[in-house]
Amino acid sequence: MAFVDFPAQQQAVTLLQRSLERGRLAHAYLFTGDDLDELEAMARTLAKTLNCQQPGLGVASDCCDDCLACRKIDHGNHADVQWIRPEMKSRQISVDQIRELIHTVNLKPTEAEWKVAVIVAADRLNTQAANAFLKTLEEPPARSILILLTVEPQQLLETILSRCLRLNFAGGAGGRKFAPEHVAWLREFGTQLAEPKQNLLGRYRVLGQMLARLAALKDELKDTLTARSPLQNYPDAEPKLVEKWEEELTAAIEAEYRRQRGELLLTLQWWLRDIWLRKLGTDAELVTFPELAAPVDVISARVSLPEALENLRVVDQTQRLLRTNVQEALALEVGLIKLRL
Repeated sequence: MAFVDFPAQQQAVTLLQRSLERGRLAHAYLFTGDDLDELEAMARTLAKTLNCQQPGLGVASDCCDDCLACRKIDHGNHADVQWIRPEMKSRQISVDQIRELIHTVNLKPTEAEWKVAVIVAADRLNTQAANAFLKTLEEPPARSILILLTVEPQQLLETILSRCLRLNFAGGAGGRKFAPEHVAWLREFGTQLAEPKQNLLGRYRVLGQMLARLAALKDELKDTLTARSPLQNYPDAEPKLVEKWEEELTAAIEAEYRRQRGELLLTLQWWLRDIWLRKLGTDAELVTFPELAAPVDVISARVSLPEALENLRVVDQTQRLLRTNVQEALALEVGLIKLRL
């Protein structure tokens, strides 16, 4: 993808392109928004534009998206573009990862004009890692760019925030964006929740539906991210490099699964918000999912206003639990049983 492929993010893209044209890029960026995939794509595009070998084929402040450097960056195997993701077990970015990144960034570029380091889910930097990163973040080596990505900037330390130029890539004029596949799932899920006699057996039935959706989601992510991994393009690589790629792939799958699981639950929470708004008697314009009004009408007739508000708190508590080491199925089970429907 090139910058031209992000029409919905024209304002932020224009700022980046003007900085490129004037040679006034910031040394460190914080990309924030609702979609981590989009933030990764944007960081990848900036890395390609900085190191594109044929910028004259298109706009000087955009990449050709076709030269060897662009293809390497797309495939995740460019020597001068580093990606850091949360570790699989701890789900955090450790101080050892940051120290290795600092060492790599301080080396001369191997084959490119610019060294680029991208930290995915920067809100997962643990305190020790964040503190170790501060000096490099404030004064990185020449011809290097640091890009931090997060959908939860409020989780970052103020010392990190203050050292980065923040660009927001959140949803445009249409408001918060929800993945079409999540909305399609919600349509079926909401209809099931609206069925009469929501007894304990019924709750476990909808729990099974949610767990099935999450299992399918994880399988889809495995297929997608495995296809992008350098493991697919370099089967004869050295064993140590293969082991590193395998660890990175596992961590990437886990991190992206947790993010999309959070997005799925957030979609459910906004639908429950529609029920709360209905109980409040607010304008229909404030409703997030007007196409899912039928089950909202059914459930809003069954619950009280305090119960509708409590449902929002339950989903929020479930999200918080899932960020800990609690067993996923147990957290979801407790949350669904607590919902007043």
